[in-house]
Parts: sequence; structure tokens; C-alpha cells
Amino acid sequence: MWHQTTHVRREADPTEPVGVPPGSVGLCPLWTHPISRPTIPPMPNRTRNLNPFAFFESLAAEHRPEFAFKGRTPAQFKAWQKAALPRVLATLGTRPKKVDLNPELLAEWTEDGLVKQRWVIDVQPNLSAVVLVFRPEGLAKGEKLPAILCCHGHGGLGKDGPMGLAFDAAGVGNIKFHNYDYGRQMARQGYVTYSLDWLGFGERDSRKKPYDYKGLEGRDPCNVHYLCATMLGTSMLALNCHDAARATDLVCSQPFVDGKKLGVMGLSLGGTMTTFVALTDPRMKAANIICYAGPWHEIAYRTYNVCGSQVAPGVFGLVDISDLQGLIAPRPLLLEVGLQDSCFLADHSLENAKAVERIYKAAGLGDRFETDIFPGEHAWGGHKSAAFFEKWLK
Repeated sequence: MWHQTTHVRREADPTEPVGVPPGSVGLCPLWTHPISRPTIPPMPNRTRNLNPFAFFESLAAEHRPEFAFKGRTPAQFKAWQKAALPRVLATLGTRPKKVDLNPELLAEWTEDGLVKQRWVIDVQPNLSAVVLVFRPEGLAKGEKLPAILCCHGHGGLGKDGPMGLAFDAAGVGNIKFHNYDYGRQMARQGYVTYSLDWLGFGERDSRKKPYDYKGLEGRDPCNVHYLCATMLGTSMLALNCHDAARATDLVCSQPFVDGKKLGVMGLSLGGTMTTFVALTDPRMKAANIICYAGPWHEIAYRTYNVCGSQVAPGVFGLVDISDLQGLIAPRPLLLEVGLQDSCFLADHSLENAKAVERIYKAAGLGDRFETDIFPGEHAWGGHKSAAFFEKWLK
């Protein structure tokens, strides 16, 4: 029991132990030594962050790529391209070894006024690809047409999407919503068109195989494949660009194709692939990038609209997306922007388009850059592609 002789209130003594009645020090054998109150240092005038996404976003917002284009003259453009392009291509890593194509025509049929073929080829050691090849019906003997590689985007359709092949209501709806069948439509405009599945899509999606890799359940194959590729010193972009080149080799071997008049086009991920196929394959004489644009710090670090099939280690350290697309010059480029695009937002895409235009103008090639800015969603506008390829490939 505490012994206390007075109940007069008084100010607390800071030397007295916390929780002990005033004046009690020394009266109880349990409290033989005073206990000081803890000293709390003043708070520094700063904030701290424990959110990794916020950390990366701040890094990206402050980052300036080494080869961000700043030139104003054709000579400055050429010097920039000469220095930047080899460094950019080096980020893709090791390119696969070529193997014999061993082409096999699996099927051929006529539909929509088109001759449609389904081929299988070998593209890398222990890896094959199915290639769809469409051409107009009724070509004269010896007639050769320009050819366009039609790159597919994300989604389960793979190469079937741009070639207009759908076998259920969902697939038909997907093609209609995105105006996705540019391969079929451009073939009807008088071109040979072709497409193949990128790794992880269509017939090259491991999740659709009988043995099914359970480890991919709930995961994005693009990101898993990116990890597998980069650990081996390569990238998904390197592997897919290589396979695209081998499909182009197949198409150029056909008697109805003019191998000197080649183009490439694609929506979304297909726009990414259009960009990198144009950069890695000089045979491509014109490119139509559809709804793939925007500064890296926005699409990769704020909206997270990117995957392992669209990046290479260190590429943002060197260039932004507008720089990548500007490196396609002097070859003609048509860049499409959907004003209601919910994937690559219009503000980002328009900013990107202006930056690409500046590069082409600085190079003295302003007449080789076009935009199709259309009111619509994440889709192929289709307003200028036919005239664009007519101008540059025919």
C-alpha cells in the first residue's frame, strides 16, 4: 500500500517514475531509483516511402534516356541513328540460330475471294510455327504482289485475329470490336498478307497443350517467358522478331510475292512487334503502327500497360518509345491513335506522335510520317492504311 501524507496537487516532477504517485519516490522499497521519462527526438521534415511502385514511378518520371532525340537537322538525325540503333538492338540479347525451314503446306482453301494457306515451318532448334498466308484469287501467271506481315496483339486468337478467322461468338465479337481483321481486309485490297503466333499465343500457347504447364496457371505467359529468355541472355522480342523473319523468308519464297516490296502492320502488342520488326528487318519498306504509343514512364510505370513480350533489358535506359519509332526512318511510318483508346490513352499517344513527327521532320523526311487520329477505341482505324501501302509498296 502506498503511504502518502498529503493530497495537495502539484506539477509533475520529470525525475519521478512514470505511474508512481507524486512524492512517492523513496517511500516504497520497489522504487529505490528514479526512472527518467524517454526522450523523443524532434521529427525530421521529410516523408518516407515503402511502396515499390511509387519508387519505380518516381525513378521513371525523373529518368531521361541516354539517346533521347534532341536533333534539328538531317546530319544530327543520321549521327543519332548511327549511335543509338546498334545500342538499342543490343538490348534484345542473343538472336537465335537459323535452322532449315522445312516448309509444309498443311491446307489451302478459297474463301472471300482469297486463296488462304496454312503452313508450318521450323524457326529455331526444337521450335516451329504455323503461318497463315492469304492472297487475292485469280492472279495471272507470274504476277507478283507486295506482302504485309500482319502482327497480332494480346488475346487468345493469336494470328487468327488479324487474318479474320474466328470460330465462336466471342472471337467474332473480338474481331468486330477491334476491327481486327486487317490481314483479311488488306489481302482483299490486293496484297499478300501473312501472320504467325508470337510465343505464348494461339497455337504456341503452352497452356493449351495436352500436357499443360501447371506453373502458368494464373500467371501471364509473356512475363514468365521473359524471365526464361533473359536468364539465357536473350529476350522475347529477339525470339519473336527472329520467328517473324523466318516467316518472311517463307513468304518471299512464294512465286506470287515481290520480296522487294514488304510492309508490316499491327495493333497493340502487334504495334510493338511492328516497331521492332521494322528495326530488326531492313526488308520492311513501310510500317503501320496501330494504337501502340506513349512515354515509357506513363505506360510502363503508371498504367502498367506493358508485358514481358514488349520490353528488353535496359531499353528505357537508352530510348523512349517515340525514339524507337523515329529510328524506323527513313522508311515511311503510319501511326494510328484512337481518341477513346482505353489501353494506350490518347493523351500519351498524341504526345508520342508529336515526338515521332519531330524526328522525321528533323531528318528531312516529314512527308514520310503520317498519323491516323480517329474517334474510336483500341482498334484499327483503317482509314489510311490502304492508301499508305499503295503509295509506298506498289
